[in-house]
This record gives sequence, C-alpha cells and structure tokens, in this order.
Amino acid sequence: MNDYITREIIRFVDEYQQSAGPGTSWDEPLVGFADARDPRFASLHRAVSPTHALPEHLLDGARSVVAYFIPFEKAVAAGNSGSYHASRKWALAYIETNRLITDINAHLSALLEHRGARTAVVPPTHNFDEERLMSDWSHRHVAWIAGLGTFGLHNLLITARGCCGRLGSFVTDAVCTPSVRPVFEYCLFKSKGTCGACVKNCVTGALKEDSFDRHRCYGLLLENAELFENEGLADVCGKCTCGVPCSFAIPGTTRDRDRV
Repeated sequence: MNDYITREIIRFVDEYQQSAGPGTSWDEPLVGFADARDPRFASLHRAVSPTHALPEHLLDGARSVVAYFIPFEKAVAAGNSGSYHASRKWALAYIETNRLITDINAHLSALLEHRGARTAVVPPTHNFDEERLMSDWSHRHVAWIAGLGTFGLHNLLITARGCCGRLGSFVTDAVCTPSVRPVFEYCLFKSKGTCGACVKNCVTGALKEDSFDRHRCYGLLLENAELFENEGLADVCGKCTCGVPCSFAIPGTTRDRDRV
C-alpha cells in the first residue's frame, strides 16, 4: 500500500503541472506513513494545541496517517528574499499548492475507496483557531510523526528536500507500514548551535533563537494576504525558509551547496 500511495501522489503532481497549467513548478514529492495509534499523536495536545485531533477523531477505525511534502522548485524561492513583503511568485505558489493538495486528497480518497478503504482529509491550511493561532490538525507535526523530517529553529519541518514547499496529510483505515524516522537533527542550530539564518531573515523580529511571537508573525501574513487578495488567499511570508541552508536540502548535503 505504501508504494501504491507514493506512486499515485508523485504521478498526480507530475501530471498536474503538465496539464493544469499552474504558474508554480514543483519537485518530486516525499511521502511518509505513520501508525494511527502512534503515541506521539497524543503528545500533540501539549506540543500544538489542547484541542488537536487524534486520527480516530477524524476517522473511526483509523489505521494509518499519510503525510506528504511537495517541494517548490528553486525559482519559486529565488525572488522571496531581500524585501519586506512576500513576492508574488511565492504568494501564487502558496495558493496553487493548496489547491493541488486539495486535489491530491480527493484523488487518493477516490482511489482508496475503490480498494475498499475509507479516508478522512483535512484542508491544507486554515484549520486553526484565529485567535489563539493554534491548529486542530498540524500537518507539520503529523509529517514529523510520519518520518518526513525534523523541526528547524524556524518551527517548520526540514525534510530531505528542505523546507521550501507545502505539506498535506490524510487519515485512512488502510494498513500502511510506518516510515523510518530520522535519527539526527537536520537543523544546524539544534544539532551544532550554528547557523540561525532563519532568525536573521525574519523581517518582523517575530522569530528569535529562544522564542517565537506567532501574533507578530501573523500580522505580516495578513498584510501579504491583503496585498495579494486579487490572486486568492495568500496569508504567507516564507522569508525564514528562503536562502538558508535548509531551503532545499538537509544542511550540509550536496543539494545544499547549490541552494538559491
């Protein structure tokens, strides 16, 4: 089942960008799997939000959780550095990738239903409390449990293809084999106490080495949403993910050496 789901997600993204004509280009997705009974899901009540859902809250009889990361191609991030507001290309990538994730989830739900399995999907974004700014289903943390990467100082997931991209996930009662989780920290600050480039890139000062002001960050996201409101909903920034060692690779690897 793992191979089947992975192939379908990769194929869907490849065909989508050839036929749908989006302005965004993506690299090959990464897919991870978790046992819906993994005790780490219960820990998200503390790590994310007291109201964070468990897989069985979304789907009675849940057996597996599937998470995937869709990396942007480097050109998407190239123009999102050196200015206060997000670039138009970055905003469009956010909008178009959210649409892509919604379509992937619908596609996989139909395929798995045909195979006798049920699924439950969660929107790619805006499944959070807008006052507390806490999520009831964190795709980042779900992807972490599914072995797709480790968290950086910027609070985003660093995968084998970096952090410039979008995450999606869904719950199913199909039986999948849990993925092997990383055995070391990918973030240079967490592993060696070096780097901190994401903090330097934060134009609002919301991100610091020892704290994160989510409301200050969200204020800029809303400014960008207003700036690009004619394009769609783009409450994004992304400065902390662009032009840093973890943008498109695990820091220190070969792919990292030719980052934008």
